[in-house]
Amino acid sequence: MEKKGFVTKELIEKIVKKYPTPFHIYYEKGIRENARRLKKAFSWNKGYKEYFAVKATPNPYILKILKEEGCGVDCSSLTELMMSSRVGFKGDEIMFSSNVTPEEDFVLARRLGAYINFDDITHIDFFKELAPFSETMCLRYNPGGDFTLNNEIMDTPKDAKYGMTKNQMKEAIIKLKGYGVKHFGIHAFLASNTKDNGYYPKLASILFNLAVELHKECDCHISFINLSGGVGVDYRPDEPKNDIEIIGEGVRFEYEKILVPEGMDDVKIFTELGRFMLAPYGELIAKVIHEKHIYKEYIGLDACAANLMRPAMYGAYHHITVLGKENDECNYKYDVTGGLCENNDKFAIDRMLPKIEIGDYVAIHDAGAHGFSMGYNYNGKLRSAELLLKEDGSVKMIRRKETPEDYFATLDFSEFK
Repeated sequence: MEKKGFVTKELIEKIVKKYPTPFHIYYEKGIRENARRLKKAFSWNKGYKEYFAVKATPNPYILKILKEEGCGVDCSSLTELMMSSRVGFKGDEIMFSSNVTPEEDFVLARRLGAYINFDDITHIDFFKELAPFSETMCLRYNPGGDFTLNNEIMDTPKDAKYGMTKNQMKEAIIKLKGYGVKHFGIHAFLASNTKDNGYYPKLASILFNLAVELHKECDCHISFINLSGGVGVDYRPDEPKNDIEIIGEGVRFEYEKILVPEGMDDVKIFTELGRFMLAPYGELIAKVIHEKHIYKEYIGLDACAANLMRPAMYGAYHHITVLGKENDECNYKYDVTGGLCENNDKFAIDRMLPKIEIGDYVAIHDAGAHGFSMGYNYNGKLRSAELLLKEDGSVKMIRRKETPEDYFATLDFSEFK
């Protein structure tokens, strides 16, 4: 089964005359339309806001597009805060969710007026020595145990390093109230890349019930509930695809069942989607530069795991299209590899594809999130460029490719002249 992408062989052949492969390319029209669908699905909640997970695709041009569509940003580090600030995000447009947080990160987040999401109860006293508390602070919850959906274990929060226990949440609220905090947010992330429309509603139910309990027992005002990320994408063409309208209505049902009867109908709903927002709207484009025939058939690309590490790191599936051969029969079995000195540097193993020849271009799908951002320089490999396919059909370079000079810039060669 073929997965429909947003580039053609003809377009790529035109682009490579100016920007050689490999490169990541993003689809502006798709990003904007997806952001609007998400906003509409949660428009029933007056305070709803999507805080895009910057770690998924940290590029100012992408952030600017999402800002124009009404999104905020979810930052987890100093540099993500700095980038977001330079793009123009400020105050409650920023959610700062981190763990094992350095002093300078907290200080900048507070200076920018961001919502600060404490991952651990010990961070409260740590923060107290650095900056004054805001009137609104957020706490990250970890319910422990296994997270199940439809009798299937989706993930194991008990093994996750994130968040506080319920008793710690209560203790944290009492402590923060003593420091003058008046409003509270609740945040949790319980499963990754779910393809079940029931995930967000189930998570919402857990957090809504927790909110009611905290409100009653701690006499506190819950200002917002952040459902975080976890809504996934169909990396495989035969996988189920999430329906954000159904998901939004599912959360609404739980909201009206649990919060409204308690008089908590002013609670804002936030999300922090990265993968769902960007993955389908980014592709890694590479050129076939070698083929090898030994015990298996290998196709060698000019890209490697340094450009997209998910297959090597997780064994993750990314669909591959041989551009110009979308309608050809997939009757050849290949391992599609990069050039790192690591045997796991493979984009696909035993993948059935059309006949591939040196010089062909391939599109590796769903690389718009956690693609370029997870890149690295092992073997001295240089990170590739990022391009934006704009709504008018033009192409803009939004990050140049690295050069050897970039790679050597932090080294001191003064003693070797």
